[in-house]
Amino acid sequence: MHLTQRPMRIALIRHGESEANLDKRIYETTPDHAVPLTAHGHEQAAQAGKQLRELFEGEPVRVYVSPYLRTLQTLDSLGLDDLIGLAREEPRLREQDWANFQDTEDIVRQEALRDSYGHFFYRFTHGESGSDVYDRVSSFLETMHRDFETPDSPRNVLLVSHGLTMRLFCMRWFHWSVKFFETLRNPGNAETRVLLRQPDFRYRLDRPFEQWTQHTPTERERSAWL
Repeated sequence: MHLTQRPMRIALIRHGESEANLDKRIYETTPDHAVPLTAHGHEQAAQAGKQLRELFEGEPVRVYVSPYLRTLQTLDSLGLDDLIGLAREEPRLREQDWANFQDTEDIVRQEALRDSYGHFFYRFTHGESGSDVYDRVSSFLETMHRDFETPDSPRNVLLVSHGLTMRLFCMRWFHWSVKFFETLRNPGNAETRVLLRQPDFRYRLDRPFEQWTQHTPTERERSAWL
């Protein structure tokens, strides 16, 4: 692939506020993939869409979207249909699998275990670990890079996904350590991070993720953002 074919911007956005962000007990009766946005979540996405439109400078956008209802609704509420030449549902960008219908008390117990065991390696019962999500994100990156080689590859790419998936995408892209990943907070609902192509054709994040525990990134990790 010629380096000039790489997109100028790769934007990542987390879904807007969902019903589960207000009450996790919804997972007891509603499948994770079927949890909808709240009215506020749609508003958050609409506002984010205005900012993305400005970022993309009115140019075409290729979209990869998690097949979950809340991410599909977020994409719809962005209001970017006139810019989107291709929107592909991408199951590898889905949320971390936690269980099927969930027992709320059991999940709370497992979350406490995860905090002591490590967010990257802890695997939820009947679900995935962070490292499992890392592996499928790695597979997706191979597909995305092949798409960059197509003659009509746009200058803008948008991934509509989930907080953990966004962090792991960046961890994989920038080769961050597990130790550094463990300190990072999820972005807020409808919050973005953008990989911007630099003159040397490498990418840097427009801003870092917030950290919830104290850890000084290495010089290489620090070089991932502007």
